[in-house]
Amino acid sequence: MEPTPMKCALLRRQQLMSRCCTPLAAGNELASAHIAEQLAELPDWQCVDGVLQRQFEFADFHDTIAFVNAIARVAHREDHHPEMQIGYSQCAVRWSTHSVSGISINDFICAAKTDAVYAGELN
Repeated sequence: MEPTPMKCALLRRQQLMSRCCTPLAAGNELASAHIAEQLAELPDWQCVDGVLQRQFEFADFHDTIAFVNAIARVAHREDHHPEMQIGYSQCAVRWSTHSVSGISINDFICAAKTDAVYAGELN
């Protein structure tokens, strides 16, 4: 029997920021309708091929790597790790949850925190 994607209450950006990631097992992926609703809280993100992704732009390589290092600290604290593609003045960040084979609330928590790092609101 296939697991049914989870339906969760919509969380506002500040609610996402106040949460921490938790270990999740199969069956805890979010339903596509919920993903679409939740994306309204993080409008710069998009769902592409089962991952949350966003492109970030920087002035130079130094700023790009500073951002990557800050996201590494977030990932370490949350024990949830993104895929990143780094260029001279840009970084693509992709969040997904391998244990659920899709997108979970953990990905939205980390996407909100990634936005906060980019905005200089979180170290």
